[in-house]
Amino acid sequence: MKASKKEFIAEAEDLLFESQQLMLEIQETFKTALNPDNVNALFRTMHTLKGLSGLFGHKGLTDLSHALESLLDEIRLGKIEVTEDVVKFLFNNFDILRSAVDGLKDEIEQDMSEYITQIESFRSSVRGEGLQPGIEGVIDESIIKVLSEYEEVRLKTNIKDGKGIYLLRAIFELATFDKSLDELTKIIKSKGELISTLPTSADVPEGSIGFNLMFAANKQVTELKEEMKHDIEVLVPLKQVELQQQKPQESSLKSITTTVRVDIDKLDRILNTIGELTLAKGAIKRIGLEMANTYGHSTLVLDVHKISQALERRLSELQDQVLEIRMVPVGQIFSRLAQVTKRYSRETGKEIDLEVYGEDTELDKHLAEEIVDPLMHLVRNSIDHGIEPVEERISKGKKEHGHIVLKALQKGSHIVIEVRDDGMGIDIERVRQKAIEKGLLAPDVELTESELIDFIFIPGFSTKEMVSEISGRGVGIDVVKEKISLLGGFIEVHTKKDKGTTFKLTLPSTVTIIKALIVRVGKEMFAVPLTSISETLVITHKDIQTIEWKEVYYLRGEMLPMLSVGKILSLETDQKDRSFAVVVGFGERRLGLLVDELLGQHEIIIKSLSDYLRGLSGFSGAAEIGRHEVILVLDVESFIESVTRQKVAPHV
Repeated sequence: MKASKKEFIAEAEDLLFESQQLMLEIQETFKTALNPDNVNALFRTMHTLKGLSGLFGHKGLTDLSHALESLLDEIRLGKIEVTEDVVKFLFNNFDILRSAVDGLKDEIEQDMSEYITQIESFRSSVRGEGLQPGIEGVIDESIIKVLSEYEEVRLKTNIKDGKGIYLLRAIFELATFDKSLDELTKIIKSKGELISTLPTSADVPEGSIGFNLMFAANKQVTELKEEMKHDIEVLVPLKQVELQQQKPQESSLKSITTTVRVDIDKLDRILNTIGELTLAKGAIKRIGLEMANTYGHSTLVLDVHKISQALERRLSELQDQVLEIRMVPVGQIFSRLAQVTKRYSRETGKEIDLEVYGEDTELDKHLAEEIVDPLMHLVRNSIDHGIEPVEERISKGKKEHGHIVLKALQKGSHIVIEVRDDGMGIDIERVRQKAIEKGLLAPDVELTESELIDFIFIPGFSTKEMVSEISGRGVGIDVVKEKISLLGGFIEVHTKKDKGTTFKLTLPSTVTIIKALIVRVGKEMFAVPLTSISETLVITHKDIQTIEWKEVYYLRGEMLPMLSVGKILSLETDQKDRSFAVVVGFGERRLGLLVDELLGQHEIIIKSLSDYLRGLSGFSGAAEIGRHEVILVLDVESFIESVTRQKVAPHV
């Protein structure tokens, strides 16, 4: 992909993200106190996207954004009222825009003519004849003449709402007027709505500049003069009835930040270079040890040792700094999920209250992009399968509104993301019956609750009889688990009937350079990511028991399933009465991997396997260590999965 196209896509994605944030604010406030600044800002983003698309020659995007710009222009001018249908229509078209931008990554230019026709038809169907009465005779004609159409609309709207219309006169020194005007503007916006800012030369001393600022507010002029310390003229008095009904105006939560956009591919190339330097560092360290063994601790050997340590420190610092640049707040994902929640709650007729925690928790940009779809499906699943209809919730003594919680937190080198609902929970007995019907479980086999829940991750397994547009097609949950596993993470499910369900995702905070434990099985070496390991043990084989076809070891009073890596990979192992066990996994999904030897920790860069080997079960990739030796990285989740499945079929 050309650099220019990458730059366009990055700019377009930023504009669409800003549009999404503005739409969420509009959706929350349009029924009570719609902020016109949000509508105006949304109009400007579409105007910018139209110009940007035209500059880069993407005609379809140009035409579609132009059509949306025209729709938003009529909304901000009061010709179209913001309603539930208008909000839904805008959300749908922003999704179309996002899809079109995504298509450009694969060199796909979509035909937008059908969507543009739909927008024109929608505009015609909702267009009114103007919401504001005339203001001739209310405001001086000389003022009205200098107002733009939008400013005139905002003036009419505020007069109609009974707000006071005021004119503030301010004079600033020419050298610093920009900062002074900006500060005054912020103060005015905190008190009401700034309608117009017009320069004036009347009675302005030399070396100064004057402005007339027209604004609307729900306060009396005496109060405003005291708060603003400026001369203020009343153009339209505040209606007394409005004083009794006034509500505090919510200030915008938007902030302005200075950032530099960096292509993620460039960061990946830097990390690859750091990976190569890490291998070189390991080689220098090894050479230093070999020299020490051969020549003793001579001055030259000590110099090599010092250089090796300095290189290790600096590489570690560089790696941390690059990884920090790649980190993004999980709040970016949560805001997109908020939109999904609003949309699907409307489609299902269920009122959903969404709570989010830990939006500032950071994770790798690559991970953030990869987990959007899994999280989106879990949210949809909660809305469709979990949250009950209003009548059913009332009969159970629950609140009418369903409740979904999105929570993120840092846990060591992991990120934990939870999706929790207060719905009906998973019917464990129904899952068991479905597993028996599908031939996945023998009727006489007893499984724990967590083992039964694992069946929902089998492709095509669904306990929902009716298929909806949101979920229930028997696909999705299995893909969620597969995606999380590929990212080196785990997924746990906790559920209670009529109380709700929690999906808990545990992911490494980064998937680039990681620390791994190198183990030996027979003559082969493998890497196990440290993020998957809780502890290591030395186990005597006679202490391993067999229960229901599974080998287990009692660790501090709890039954820990055991799996011989040598047996599952058909490798000859050391014939000893003791082995090392690497305990991997979290919570109830833990497993002891039996290996012959622990060879120590190494920093590795996991490289994906070739297409020929990609379907090979048990391995998540390969890495290079030592004297350019290539070893396989064990896929811990697949081993845990193999043990979980041992109960549903005879042990071999």
